[in-house]
Amino acid sequence: MQEYERKQLLERVEREGATVGADIPETITVQGETIELQTFVFEIKRRETVPSGERDRVEQAKRNLRRERTERLEQIEAGDISREEGEELAQSVIGIDRALNALESLGPTDLEREQQAKQAADTKRWMSFLKKALGQNDDQRARRGR
Repeated sequence: MQEYERKQLLERVEREGATVGADIPETITVQGETIELQTFVFEIKRRETVPSGERDRVEQAKRNLRRERTERLEQIEAGDISREEGEELAQSVIGIDRALNALESLGPTDLEREQQAKQAADTKRWMSFLKKALGQNDDQRARRGR
């Protein structure tokens, strides 16, 4: 593969909209193990929330996919590969990115918890403000009683 071809492939992979319209690969081999990636992603995405038992599995899958993505990018960058092999690697990296985007968009449970925590903190601040504004602060009561 020529150097300019390698740069074109890397540029295409890193492009912001590279995953638009890309398909998640049906299967992918990660560290010697074949995974039915498309089935896994769709199975996880069809649930409204990720059960706590599945969260670890999803996080591990994301770590493995990121590692595999990096390895494939390195093959494109430095490997002695043909143009066709480079195209296949680039397409697989884009597919991995698509799967990662889908898995990263999960987590409404975490967002819900985060929202609830923010709401509780806002309520606490509001109540504290009201107590101070109405003179019902415990510190003020203690000072008045002296």
